[in-house]
Amino acid sequence: MSTPEPTELRRGWTTGACATAAAKAAYSALLTGSFPDPVEITLPRGGTADFVLTRHSLSGATAMATITKDAGDDPDVTHGALITSTVRLLPAASGVVFKAGDGVGTVTRPGLPIPPGEPAINPVPRQMMRDAIAGLAASAGAPGDVEIVVSIDGGRELALKTMNGRLGIVGGLSVLGTTGIVRPFSCAAWIASIHRGVDVARAIGLTHVVGATGSASEDAVRARYQLDETAFLDMGDFAGGLLKYLRSHPVDRLTLSGGFAKFTKLAQGALDLHSARSSVDFAFLQDLLRQAGAPPDLIGGAGAANTAKEVLDNALAEGLDLSGPLAGKVKSSVRHILRNAPIDVEVLITDRQGTVLGECGFDADA
Repeated sequence: MSTPEPTELRRGWTTGACATAAAKAAYSALLTGSFPDPVEITLPRGGTADFVLTRHSLSGATAMATITKDAGDDPDVTHGALITSTVRLLPAASGVVFKAGDGVGTVTRPGLPIPPGEPAINPVPRQMMRDAIAGLAASAGAPGDVEIVVSIDGGRELALKTMNGRLGIVGGLSVLGTTGIVRPFSCAAWIASIHRGVDVARAIGLTHVVGATGSASEDAVRARYQLDETAFLDMGDFAGGLLKYLRSHPVDRLTLSGGFAKFTKLAQGALDLHSARSSVDFAFLQDLLRQAGAPPDLIGGAGAANTAKEVLDNALAEGLDLSGPLAGKVKSSVRHILRNAPIDVEVLITDRQGTVLGECGFDADA
């Protein structure tokens, strides 16, 4: 049987693009009495996209239209969500006013591109909607003064799967997108959320933040420190995305917490710790064993080990500590990545239950 040829991953559309299409369709109906379907929008970096309406209604000075979000082949939590824009005519000179409907969050903390008190509709989607309204208004000779309420069915529940709570966005999701296009399995959205997390932490005056590779390693830090929820940055595998941003946006203290295998890769200088994008160098672990005084057979066996955990377990069985020395090497690697940024770094190596196996503390506490 022949192996099927791999197919190119299908791109999708951002929440902002969907909201813009819905807003354009609704305003067009207010001007003409009918909804364009499909409705075409212009993307921020050129080109156009067509969207089919899922539902729509027109009543007096208010119209609404809904788009079903298609995120393509990207594992986006909002794939299939219903994005609705309700447009209401306002008095002349009111401009375009944005409001958060059900399922769209409200910003409550500084440090984000949108100030506190505003609906969590980012600047580019706002501009896309303004441009769409202005284009239609100019063609019809209308003033273009409207209120746009964006809502997302189930957005309040979907937001629990995102970083919004930590960023101080309450009540639902953010309306995002800088290009209008979702590129499958792009790391950009996750890294951008890490950067916004740093911005918010700095804006509210936090001096100690945490980058953890997972929930167990994050729990280890929670057990040690009583920190504001905003201090916990959802680093995951994107160590480079966090550390590079901290170089130019420093905080006083950074705790990094993660498992033995992922932090072995960080000690080696890897910036993306995902198993598909970086790998453990077992020669590195053999050197770590030599420095720990391991017997030759243990060192030799590490070269043929299947996983970093196997090496760690064999060392623990011999009473050898590899996690403490590894934490020190991680700290050295992180300092190199941070260059001269004035950040004191602490490294914790944890197991899958969140137990700290080894650490290298803050310089100030030494």
